[in-house]
Amino acid sequence: MTNTNSDNSREWAAQAYTLLKKRQEEQKQELKKQEEQKQELKKQEEQKQELIDIDSTENLAISPKTIAESELGEFDDNFTWSAMVLAAQGKKINQISIDEIDWLTKLRRGLEETRKGFVTEFLDQLGDDPLTPEVLDDLETLLIRADVGIVSTDKVISSLRTKLNEEVLGGEAGIKFLKNELKLIIDKPIKDSGSDLLVPQKGKLNVWLLVGVNGVGKTTTLGKLAYLSSRSNYKTLIAAADTFRAAAVEQLKVWGERSNVDVISNQSKNADPAAVVFDAINSAKKRNVDLLLVDTAGRLQTKNNLMDELAKIKKIIDKKVPDAIVESLLVLDASQGQNGLKQAKSFSKSANLSGAIITKLDGTSRGGVSLAVSEEVNLPIRFIGAGEGIKDLRPFNSYEFVEAMLADK
Repeated sequence: MTNTNSDNSREWAAQAYTLLKKRQEEQKQELKKQEEQKQELKKQEEQKQELIDIDSTENLAISPKTIAESELGEFDDNFTWSAMVLAAQGKKINQISIDEIDWLTKLRRGLEETRKGFVTEFLDQLGDDPLTPEVLDDLETLLIRADVGIVSTDKVISSLRTKLNEEVLGGEAGIKFLKNELKLIIDKPIKDSGSDLLVPQKGKLNVWLLVGVNGVGKTTTLGKLAYLSSRSNYKTLIAAADTFRAAAVEQLKVWGERSNVDVISNQSKNADPAAVVFDAINSAKKRNVDLLLVDTAGRLQTKNNLMDELAKIKKIIDKKVPDAIVESLLVLDASQGQNGLKQAKSFSKSANLSGAIITKLDGTSRGGVSLAVSEEVNLPIRFIGAGEGIKDLRPFNSYEFVEAMLADK
């Protein structure tokens, strides 16, 4: 990016920041006004010595459109970068939200260790010189170190070598070409799936099974998905079918309360997971639920037991709601690197996976595993998590991911 372009970008971002600052102040004033109205109503009711009318006070609660966004941070490089990523995707200044800025900032910070692992080192080595075969050898090593995977790395390096045979590439052009190649790898399984964005289909019951080994953040991820779904105005229900881990049910209930989503569970020790799903489906049908999120066991005595349990759950779903739209989403911990890739290969053979959710991107140097999963398992990445908060899970966006992964200093 030239200095002129950089100055223009910062000026554009500054205008967006000013607008967001004004919007945030207006929101705070609106929230204050609503709270004052609520307190005034309560005071009037108390004076009449009548019971508080719960329905009337709840009607004054903040609607989804006026829920306070994340606090606007400083106008810094993170804000400027985030604003420009949104602008590059066609967003206008008045369409940018603080939540979007906050998410992209977390994603960029979350991938910082991955970026340091090869992008920063690669740029430092390259300087202003054009790419050479020797530089590509170093890049190959750095990509593998970031757990991009051997297959993906070979594909990228091969494309770069072909490009170098056609023309001279400087550092900036090389990074641009690299971004495009990485995005092609991630986008292929998404395009092959026929759906760029995974969302529940209205008019039918959508059942999303979350599978994966213990410790990857499966239950927490399901809780965040429930929040995301509920906030997007889908009628949502949770089935606590990981009955073999004592804390899983209680953990889900906490997330359910935070998301205002009901949880169907069985308090009996070692209850049958399929029976929980059976009850949850009955409840979902009665309530006309759009999305049923099912937490499954992450570990049984053997791998065969685990897969048999998943098959049993799917059999119940097929019998009870044969027209339901079923997704099997594998939750992977990005910090596990190649172990995560092995898990994806193992589950894909047995669990009929339709997508992956990458968690714990914050602070890992192995964020490149997303590319390995896309290339070697042909599994579309559907959601990614980069933080502990309830909002820190978002639908996967390959452009934003690659830009964050290869953001320069």
